Amino acid sequence: MPRTVVTALVVMILGSGLTWWWLNHRPQPPGAEQVDFGPGVGPGEMPPLPEFAAGDKCIACHQRESPAIVAQWARSRHAVSRYTCIACHEVPKGYPGSMEHEGFNIVAAVTPALCAKCHAGQVQQFNASRHSLRAWVAMTGIEDIQDNPALMKLYTAVTEIPRSPQGQPVLPQRNALYAIEGPQVTPVACVRCHSIGQPQADNSAGRCSTCHLRHEFSLEQVRKPETCNNCHIGPDHPQFEIYMESKHGVKYATEGHHWNWTARHPLGTLDFPAPTCQVCHMSGFGGQPRTHDVGDRLSLFLHEPITADRPNAADNRARMQNVCMQCHSKPFVLDEYRKGDDAVKWTNEKVTEATAILKDLQDRGLVTRTPFDERIEFTAFDLWHHWGRTTKFGAFMQGADYSQWHGAYELIKDMAELKEKAAELKARAGGEAPTTQPAASGGSGPPLVMRLEAGHGLAPIPAPPIDAAKGGGQ
Repeated sequence: MPRTVVTALVVMILGSGLTWWWLNHRPQPPGAEQVDFGPGVGPGEMPPLPEFAAGDKCIACHQRESPAIVAQWARSRHAVSRYTCIACHEVPKGYPGSMEHEGFNIVAAVTPALCAKCHAGQVQQFNASRHSLRAWVAMTGIEDIQDNPALMKLYTAVTEIPRSPQGQPVLPQRNALYAIEGPQVTPVACVRCHSIGQPQADNSAGRCSTCHLRHEFSLEQVRKPETCNNCHIGPDHPQFEIYMESKHGVKYATEGHHWNWTARHPLGTLDFPAPTCQVCHMSGFGGQPRTHDVGDRLSLFLHEPITADRPNAADNRARMQNVCMQCHSKPFVLDEYRKGDDAVKWTNEKVTEATAILKDLQDRGLVTRTPFDERIEFTAFDLWHHWGRTTKFGAFMQGADYSQWHGAYELIKDMAELKEKAAELKARAGGEAPTTQPAASGGSGPPLVMRLEAGHGLAPIPAPPIDAAKGGGQ
């Protein structure tokens, strides 16, 4: 073997070894030390309570009443950093939502405003995201907060809320399904996920514990994709299922137990040889800053009936592509985005056509404008809310089966049913139906395929063509 080849191989091996050593021994910022529970304490084992907690009144009581909570806390970074229960739960008397409890004035559930005492940057990023108040308002409408100036200010500051062409916030109505199902169903359904942005008594919004499970607040737990599976699952947003189908998910399922789940930032491919939800959307991977704004690297509103660019689409796309290019070549990444953009354009065309069919029926008075009172309306809704979304999500997340059989195929099938039913209604009317019909309570509005998720504040018009060079794409 030529000496130059041998030399090159030696340099590559030494370089890899030095890179591994640096990633695992590099200096850390203050507070970034890994949690150390002492010798002989393994994963899943209860560490001994720290000495400083021995006389703590809260811990002594809760060891009897709810020992699991104490066990979780004892394994947390909070315990290692000597933060006890009152550091998070105790508030001044008169604090909104507080109560007297065993000689302390506390809040039972810690709010983002209280978390911000230590995690101000994370809460600020969260407030700017769709996970914050935007998630709650998409379900309840603006009614719950419109008389609260502090919450309205928080809501209108979110970059990605619906806005008019003049840039003014669109104030959404209550979601039709949320209103129809009512309080006997929604607390165990919609609210379970949308409460991630729930308004709090102290005028903050959100529930950090939706993702960060109490009371351990484990870095490994919150980095694993099963955490997002709590909400991002099912026919309307099957991101978890798509991820597990993809090559990324296969690598996680088969090799993830070897990954460095408690790695310290910045993260690299030696820590995570394949991405998880958090690696792509939130983590400090590939030189990207960490963020709690989950839309910071997304450039398309894929969840909308008609997909258009998000605000700051070009910058968001560049950030996400930088993450992708830690493993993939630039031509490969750009080609995957092109394929995703093509799938979005196709889906937009189909949903626009379906919208026109339903609007024509409504204008003729053959279908009411009352949400969910006729079967054809469910077909039109599923067409975009289930199958259109899944086609687009699968395209950008490399989930071929979901893009095809759980997405495009079902969309085409529902389109055929929609056209057939429209033709039947017109034939039955014999051309004598009135050309217009007064809208149901709530006045006129966009056709049902758009209106069913009134929280989106959508207009019944197709989105402008997506220009990949300008930043369209997931």
